[in-house]
Amino acid sequence: MSKGFVHVYTGNGKGKTTASLGFALRALGHGFSVYMIQFLKGKMNYGELKASKRFPDFKIVQYGRAGFAVKGKPTSIDVDLAEKGLQHAKEIVGSGRYNIVILDEVNVAIYLGLIQLKDIIELIRNKPSNVELVLTGRYASEEIFELADYVTQMVEVKHPYKKDVRARLGVEY
Repeated sequence: MSKGFVHVYTGNGKGKTTASLGFALRALGHGFSVYMIQFLKGKMNYGELKASKRFPDFKIVQYGRAGFAVKGKPTSIDVDLAEKGLQHAKEIVGSGRYNIVILDEVNVAIYLGLIQLKDIIELIRNKPSNVELVLTGRYASEEIFELADYVTQMVEVKHPYKKDVRARLGVEY
């Protein structure tokens, strides 16, 4: 890839991680390498973890725990995992070895105060020119919008969880 752009998938609707995975699948089909770092996700049977094992050029690592982090009340475990994820992201993006790097739920990690916006802005500004960078998660900031080349807002219009339908295997995770 001669010029790598910055993509943002955000908003309150379903499909942010799914969109990034679709992008990854398309890129893998053309022989690109993809690295996904998942913030705030761990200890759950996500379908993308199983699927990634079928592609030698697709790596996913997680920096999260079971359960949810709460705004204003982060645990030391949440902060530590997010910081480790950020350091790993800096290494992976900076290496230039991967055509596409996806920072899944990074916008939520910023919103929750687990990592600093300034660190992600620095990561974007310093990324090698050949790396395509994808940031997902609700609550993306205006500063991120300004730096991005693509911004997609997922808008919830209707969702079964409002009828008390729980997250479904293969659909939501």
